[in-house]
Amino acid sequence: MANLQVKGMDDNLYGQLKNLATAENRSVSQEIIHLVKAYLASRKTLQRTPTPGAILLRLAGSWEDERDADEIICEIKAARKNSERLSGGL
Repeated sequence: MANLQVKGMDDNLYGQLKNLATAENRSVSQEIIHLVKAYLASRKTLQRTPTPGAILLRLAGSWEDERDADEIICEIKAARKNSERLSGGL
């Protein structure tokens, strides 16, 4: 089994780590192993989850329609209805 020595950890970070280990009834070494495993597992999940940008790129150009742009615009304009709600002004 491998050993790992961490150098240069500031006292505040070590104190937080020690408090967390105590709260979880683990040694500092066990807590570090637990945190590293949890981080690596969550990282795998995040890598499988597509980003909003990736989803947008996948959807870009996915619209398929036999009509040209002018026909689509005409259909949209024809479907609009005028509202009488503000006909008398504000």
